[in-house]
Amino acid sequence: MVPRYSRPAMTAIWEPEARFKIWFEIEAHATQKLADLGVVPQNAAKALWDWWKTDPKIDVAAIDAIEAVTKHDVIAFLDWVAQQVGPEARFMHQGMTSSDVLDTTLSVQLVQASDLLLAGLDALLAAIKRRALEYKYTPTIGRSHGIHAEPTTFGLKLASAYAEFDRCKARLVAARAEIATCAISGAVGTFANIDPAVEEYVAEELCLTVEPVSTQVIPRDRHAMFFAVLGVIASSIERLAIEVRHLQRTEVLEAEEYFAPGQKGSSAMPHKRNPVLTENLTGLARVVRSAVTPALENVALWHERDISHSSVERYIGPDATITLDFALARLTGVIDKLLVYPERMQKNLDKMGGLVHSQRVLLALTQAGLERDTAYRLVQRNAMQVWESDGALNLLELLKADREVTAALPASELEEKFNLDYHFKAVDTIFARVFGE
Repeated sequence: MVPRYSRPAMTAIWEPEARFKIWFEIEAHATQKLADLGVVPQNAAKALWDWWKTDPKIDVAAIDAIEAVTKHDVIAFLDWVAQQVGPEARFMHQGMTSSDVLDTTLSVQLVQASDLLLAGLDALLAAIKRRALEYKYTPTIGRSHGIHAEPTTFGLKLASAYAEFDRCKARLVAARAEIATCAISGAVGTFANIDPAVEEYVAEELCLTVEPVSTQVIPRDRHAMFFAVLGVIASSIERLAIEVRHLQRTEVLEAEEYFAPGQKGSSAMPHKRNPVLTENLTGLARVVRSAVTPALENVALWHERDISHSSVERYIGPDATITLDFALARLTGVIDKLLVYPERMQKNLDKMGGLVHSQRVLLALTQAGLERDTAYRLVQRNAMQVWESDGALNLLELLKADREVTAALPASELEEKFNLDYHFKAVDTIFARVFGE
């Protein structure tokens, strides 16, 4: 966790004190159900909850000191609680194993993290939608392979991003549901020393579902899917960030990050306005994606359990969720304050002398009776003159002067093929598909 790229609410989920509080709740709920079943005395559960109601401070340092001796984190925690509660605490952890506590806690933390990430996605979606509607019909050049292709609108660019992040949200909702499981099944997951009713009770109290077969650990395919979804969201963040970075290039300059009063872009060159936020997002996306492969490798544990996954998850759980939470907030700010330059978009559209309308002329010539290859050759030979003149020549004028072209299409029909608005007749349909009617 790097403070520079962290936000307090997400960071708090992964603090040791927060983790120990979840551990206690799991142990106390399990003891309560064991008491209800008559396995342990009622006063055992009561003593735990009575102590908890005093709002005790979790002494992380004291627990760590015990662990330095025991070399076991869960035992250290249980010993510390016993010191606070008294003799009744001996009934904690009856029939349970460490993974029951650790895995169920991780489920709770990932669910909490998911809720913050979903809120972040909602904020981002709202910002993208607002800007997409603002520039719904603003003409801009569409590019394929980085080269001018055909006209689109800036609103459609943003609508594409909205649809992508809406899919990301749906995936995260599903991943949250898949990770929200509870395992209180004891050693090797057979419930030999603990009633399945305890697991059901703890799951209900923690708003989780029961893990059907835990084999002592919750199967890591669930976690692999969760972190894979985070990786996809990070890639979607990078895709939109790279679009902004390209649009901010001096030669393009159709949009750029907000540049605040007093902000400086370079220590050496006072004129610079660099896309530092979106470049940062590209880097953060790499960090989030770096959690995916270790999560996939965690799936293959030995037999009913081993702990090769444990050290990995202590890293990737906090790092991936904290980083992604920050990245979503940063991208939301970028989109919310994005500076957009429609005049520059129009200038770039006009830069190459009407080449962006070449396909319409090609199609019109085929509809007029020419073979496609012939039509393509006629349009291309004129288009290449415009290309090689760097837009100094005009495609429409060259086509009008080409007798083979005008023999099939009169000048008036050629002129109609250069109507920019033609390209935007389906904008309403696309927006309805993305945002609803």
